[in-house]
Amino acid sequence: MTSHQLSRLELDRRAYRFRRELRSVLVAIGSTLAFALVVWLLLINTPGWAAVQQQFFNPEVAWNALPRVWDGFLLNLEVLGLSVVTVGIVAMLVAILRTLRPAVFLPLRMLAAVYTDLFRGLPFIIVLFLVGFGLPTITNTRIHPIVLGVIAVTLTYSAYVSEVIRAGIEAVHPSQRLAARALGLSGGQTLRRIVLPQGVRKMTPALMNDFIAMQKDVGLISVLGAMDAVRAAQLEVSKTYNFTPYVVAGILFILLAIPMIRITDWYTARLRRREQMGSIL
Repeated sequence: MTSHQLSRLELDRRAYRFRRELRSVLVAIGSTLAFALVVWLLLINTPGWAAVQQQFFNPEVAWNALPRVWDGFLLNLEVLGLSVVTVGIVAMLVAILRTLRPAVFLPLRMLAAVYTDLFRGLPFIIVLFLVGFGLPTITNTRIHPIVLGVIAVTLTYSAYVSEVIRAGIEAVHPSQRLAARALGLSGGQTLRRIVLPQGVRKMTPALMNDFIAMQKDVGLISVLGAMDAVRAAQLEVSKTYNFTPYVVAGILFILLAIPMIRITDWYTARLRRREQMGSIL
């Protein structure tokens, strides 16, 4: 029994790959050290860095502010959780209305188009003001800031998400819809069983990005008087005259967003590899 021996050509290829990978690692290490040196020279090793560290990165102030900011952050999470459900429902309804083809549904299509154009054009802060101060004035009742925040987030982000869903639905080739109808499926069954499952793969990365944006914007409900993370940080700043609580609130939002950002990147790369499978030589 003879053992398999690699050819000279294969050995040369492996040696070349090893040298290339080693060179890449060394270049990466060198560039990282050079960047760290530049940061140290231009930022940390400057006369004003001590003042910046004291006003923005004070550990004692951060520790004292953390409990109150964390309690407010839980309110942001509550608004976010409720908004994910309401945005999903409203956006799906608006997207379906915009894809209805029969002429009898023209008024509904126009209404859905006006809604998406209106709330994609309005800044979210204005929607918050209109909802947060307009609804209680019109109804002459006191409405909880969480409810007002969910309404404002739903109105704004349903317009964005509905367009993503509509694009995913329309990205499915018409032959899929025609084949389903030829098999006897109704319009609703075709949408539910054929079109949406195929469109979900194309719309998921964009939906994840909208969710990340929503995570950040729920911090703006502080303008409604809600004791969220931003408002709690603002109160702590007013007591200490130190801006570290804002950094604490920002870090909490970053920690919330990073897992979804990484999942989005992973899924996008996975989807790209699946679609390009067989095209890479």
